[in-house]
Amino acid sequence: MEDDCRPLLGPDPTGESPSHRGSAGSLDIRTKRPFYVEPRNIVSDDPQERISAEAAILNSRVHYYSRLTGSSDTMLSPPNHVIPTAEEMYVYSPLGTAFKIPDSEQAVKNPSIVTIFAIWNTMMGTSILSIPWGIKQAGFTLGIIILIFTGLLMLYCCYIVIKSPKAIRGVDTSSWEFPDVCRFYFGKLGLWSSLVFSLVSLVGAMVVYWVLMSNFLYNTGQFIYSKFKHDRNVPFICPYPKTHPGRNDSMTSLCGSSSGNDSSGSSFDHYWSKTSTIPLYLIILLLPLLCFRSASFFARFTFFGTISVIYLIVLVTIKASHLGFHLEFHWFGPSQFYVPEFRLFFPQLTGVLTLAFFIHNCIITLMKSNKNQENNVRDLSLAYLLVGGTYMYVGVLIFAAFPSPPLSKDCIEPNFLDNFPSSDVMVFVARVCLLFQMITVYPLLGYLVRVQIMGQLFGNHYPGFIHILVLNILIVGAGVLMSMFYPNIGSIIRFSGAICGLALVFLLPALVHMFSLREQGRLTWQSAFFHSFLIVLGVANLMAQFFM
Repeated sequence: MEDDCRPLLGPDPTGESPSHRGSAGSLDIRTKRPFYVEPRNIVSDDPQERISAEAAILNSRVHYYSRLTGSSDTMLSPPNHVIPTAEEMYVYSPLGTAFKIPDSEQAVKNPSIVTIFAIWNTMMGTSILSIPWGIKQAGFTLGIIILIFTGLLMLYCCYIVIKSPKAIRGVDTSSWEFPDVCRFYFGKLGLWSSLVFSLVSLVGAMVVYWVLMSNFLYNTGQFIYSKFKHDRNVPFICPYPKTHPGRNDSMTSLCGSSSGNDSSGSSFDHYWSKTSTIPLYLIILLLPLLCFRSASFFARFTFFGTISVIYLIVLVTIKASHLGFHLEFHWFGPSQFYVPEFRLFFPQLTGVLTLAFFIHNCIITLMKSNKNQENNVRDLSLAYLLVGGTYMYVGVLIFAAFPSPPLSKDCIEPNFLDNFPSSDVMVFVARVCLLFQMITVYPLLGYLVRVQIMGQLFGNHYPGFIHILVLNILIVGAGVLMSMFYPNIGSIIRFSGAICGLALVFLLPALVHMFSLREQGRLTWQSAFFHSFLIVLGVANLMAQFFM
C-alpha cells in the first residue's frame, strides 16, 4: 500500500548513495517518471499540442537512459534536472502529441452536488435499518422530534469540526485532520482520545456488519429452501428472536410469531442456524479477506452502498403503498396494538441517531475536495438535510405501514427487514444486495482499524502477517460472539454511537471551540454555557443507554 502511494517525483526515499542502489529490485524511482516536455517545445495551444523536433530528440535521449537502466545499474538513470516538477509535466505520445498532466489539487475538486451526495453516501449505513425501531422505542411523535433535534445538534458539532483547523493562527493547517487539531490543543491525550473513540465507532460498525451478514446470509438460505417447501408468504411477521430480553412474553400471543431461528428438527435447520452456525461460516470467507495487504480492490465496490440505499427506499415505498397507514395516537397510555406517542425509552433512539449522523472523524477530508470552499457550510447543511430526510422517510413509512392490528407496533424489530418473511422476493433482493455490499466494505473497515492501530503502535501499517492475523482474529471474534449470543443490532448501534459520540461529537469539538474562542479573546459566558451543555448532553446520552 505504501508503494502505491509513493509519489513519482521527489528525492530518493531510501536516502542511500548511488553505490548502494545497484540491486535489480531497487531501481531508482526516477525511472518510473513520465516524460517531460518543456513548455517552449509545445508548438501550439491546441487540446493536443504538437511537439517540436527538439522535444522529440529529448524524448529519444530519455528512452536511451531507460534502455541503460534496464540493467541493475541505476546510476545511469536520467538525472533530476532532466525531469522537473509535476506541475511542469507533459506526457509524450508516439503519435506526436503532448498531454498536460493536471495539477493534483485541482484534479480532485468536486462540485457542490457531488460533495453533498458523497456525505450522504458516507453517512448512510446500517443505522437506517434501526430507525423504525428507534422511533417505536421513543414513540411516534417524540421520535420525529428527537430525529430533527439530534440532526441539528450533530450538524452544529460537525460545523465546529470543519472550522477548527482554520481557527488556529500562525500554523499551516491545510493538511490537518481533527485528531491533529486535538493534539494541538490537548497534546497526546487529545490525539489518542480521538483515535481511540474513532476505533470504537469502526469496531462497533464491524460487529454490526457481522451480525447483519449472518442475518442476511441466513435469510438468503431460507429463501432458497422455502422455494422447495412452497411455504405460504405473508406480508409481515413478528419474529420475536432472542434480541429483546426484557420484552414481555405475552407479546407473542398478539403477533404472528415466526422466529428466524426456529428449529423444526430437520438437518437443514441444524446446520443453517442464524446464531449457531452462520456466524462461524462467515469466518471462512472474511478472515482471509481481512489479511489482504491492500484494500484498494474492495474500494471499487463502494458504489453498492448507494444502490442498496436507493433500493431500500424503493422497497419501503412499495410496501407502504400496498399496506397503507395504520396509526392511532395514544399520547401516554398503553394500547394493545399501538405504542404511546411519548415513551421513556427515547434514549435508545438518541444513541442510534448519534451513530446515524456521525461523520465527524472524516468530514474535513470530504470537505477538502469541495471546489467552492466558501460553500462548505451550505453544502454540509444540505447534506444533513438529505440524510435526515432519508431517515425520516424510511422510519416514518415503516412505522406507519406496520399492520396494527393484527400485529402490535411493538413487534418492529431493530432490523426492520426481519419483519418481512424470508420468502419475500423483494426483501430477498435487498438482503442479497446488502450482503454483498457488507462483504466488500467489511475489509475496508478492517483496513482502517489496522492502519490506525498498527500505525500508532509500530509506525507501519503492515508490521507483519502475525500481527495482522492476531488483530483480525480479535475483531472477527467480537463479531462472532455478538452474533451468537446477543444479535441485537439496535443495542450495538446505540452503545457504539453513544460512546464515540460523547468524545468525537460533543466533548472534543465543544472543548476545541471554547479553547479557540478563549485564545482569540471572544469566549463569552453564553457560549461557554451552551457548549458545556453539549458536553452534558453527550454524557447523559451515554449514561442513559445503561438503564434502557
